[in-house]
Amino acid sequence: MKSPRFVFFGTPDIAVASLNHLTAAGFAPTLIVTAPDKPQGRHMELTPSDVKVWADAHNIPTLQPKTLKDNAVVEQLRAHNADLFIVVAYGKIIPQNVLDVPKHGTLNMHPSMLPRHRGPAPIESQILNEEHGENVGVSIMLLDADIDHGPVVIQWDHLSELEGRWPMKASELRPLLARYGGELLVQVVSNLDDSLSKAHEQDHDKATLCAKLTKEDALIDLTADPAMNYRKIFAYDIWPRAYCFVERHGKQMRVIITDAAIEEGRLILKKVIPEGKREMAYEEFQRGE
Repeated sequence: MKSPRFVFFGTPDIAVASLNHLTAAGFAPTLIVTAPDKPQGRHMELTPSDVKVWADAHNIPTLQPKTLKDNAVVEQLRAHNADLFIVVAYGKIIPQNVLDVPKHGTLNMHPSMLPRHRGPAPIESQILNEEHGENVGVSIMLLDADIDHGPVVIQWDHLSELEGRWPMKASELRPLLARYGGELLVQVVSNLDDSLSKAHEQDHDKATLCAKLTKEDALIDLTADPAMNYRKIFAYDIWPRAYCFVERHGKQMRVIITDAAIEEGRLILKKVIPEGKREMAYEEFQRGE
């Protein structure tokens, strides 16, 4: 088929990576749907999403609905007469009546090897649970009404990229998976009919689900398993950032852990940010400096 007409749904930087790959290959969305501007920063100024900034820079119209359950929003989407919707980290559940709008369905880039690590935190979940990096990758799937449940179109699981680098920090794994996800989307959109014909149902019996992250998830018990603590530090290095509590002058001080290593089976803290202070070497912190 000719170049498909599509609407893109996305919000953070990982979605921008897909937009960059698609447009570089000659595939530009006719419309972008992204989250509403949110108050951020010290003065809580309304700030657009990364995708909204990208859309404005490329003169592509945007919708920023609070909900996709609004009939007026659904009618706006229908009016675009799209062949395809593409979703990358949009951040909201997309109702079935919206998924049914495009002629060829709704593609989603999910940064894990489905059916493993379904849900909102697949990158962190892979770092925490894939002990040797053996099931780390990206999936392009067709969305259905259930979370990350639909047929898989294509996947990437290129372990040579991870050899000698696992576990990898989320800040390193995220752009790697974003790049491959964008490349896979280009591959699918370039030959859409053939790609969709190869879609196959997931093995739902092998599915695992990851929950939305909370700040409490990143609390480190320094007496717990060193290997798991080490993976937590890597998994949460973007947000919420691994932390522990250390007693100082009779009070519990919150200490963010920014770097660590495993040496002879022991967790060695290298760099930390004590509450209210700058980042420093852990040895410096221990000296009370």
